[in-house]
Amino acid sequence: MENSVRLRDVEPADLEVFLAYEHDPEAVRRSRFPPREREAFMAHWTTRVLGDPANLVRTVVVDDGTTESVAGNIVAWWEGERRYLGYWLGRAYWGRGIGTLALAAFLEVETVRPLYADPAAGNTGSVRLLEKCGFVATGTVRHGEDEHVVLVLGGSS
Repeated sequence: MENSVRLRDVEPADLEVFLAYEHDPEAVRRSRFPPREREAFMAHWTTRVLGDPANLVRTVVVDDGTTESVAGNIVAWWEGERRYLGYWLGRAYWGRGIGTLALAAFLEVETVRPLYADPAAGNTGSVRLLEKCGFVATGTVRHGEDEHVVLVLGGSS
């Protein structure tokens, strides 16, 4: 049976799953994002992510017909005058089309354009996922020592 993918509001128990996904060594390597310690992670999510009403935040849920699993999350937030998109999926959900389905569903709800994303340049899977959903690479930016690809949906600048 095929997996169905849906988005829902974040529930408190999801945060523990998100924390575990953020600490996956391969995810850290690809994303070039250092994992937070539990207390810092929970504070960030409860105050900055879920606590900001301007953010759009969803849990990605996969249903295989028998069980539902939390596959990850997708978030849109304002950074200055730009609206950004970010997501994190657990490694078990990579390469299965789940990210594409989840992002497509999210983009039906998140209607701000242009919408920006800037994954690590070496994270080719993430860059490909964004491009499949209509994002266009417009350049690069550095975050610390790491180069990131700037992708834009619905405009350029």
